[in-house]
Amino acid sequence: MNSKVFMVIRILLGLFVLVFGLNKFLNFLPAPEVTGDAGAYFGALVSSKTITLVALVEVLAGLALLLNKFGALMALILMSVSVCAVLFHATLAPEGIGPALGLLIFNVLTLIGYKDRYKDILRA
Repeated sequence: MNSKVFMVIRILLGLFVLVFGLNKFLNFLPAPEVTGDAGAYFGALVSSKTITLVALVEVLAGLALLLNKFGALMALILMSVSVCAVLFHATLAPEGIGPALGLLIFNVLTLIGYKDRYKDILRA
């Protein structure tokens, strides 16, 4: 992957997760109305403070990607958040799947950009 294209993807992913992670703490973006099973699930995430952990991971990953420090590690950790976001929207709230798919795509592209850093881990 071209280094300039990778840099743009890395920065976009970093900004995306930093903004949405900070929003979970500061509530500067309006939250969509979540009802039914999706509301119950999201309510459980909030009451168990799991959403706080997700927000912390997003903020740390966003900063790491923007500063290009530990980006390869944080992109791996962020993959769990990306997959869970897509699964949540695919099963419980399909109307909001667009940004979740965007997050997953940017995350996969970032992992591809960092592929040289994972060679030792994936060696048999």
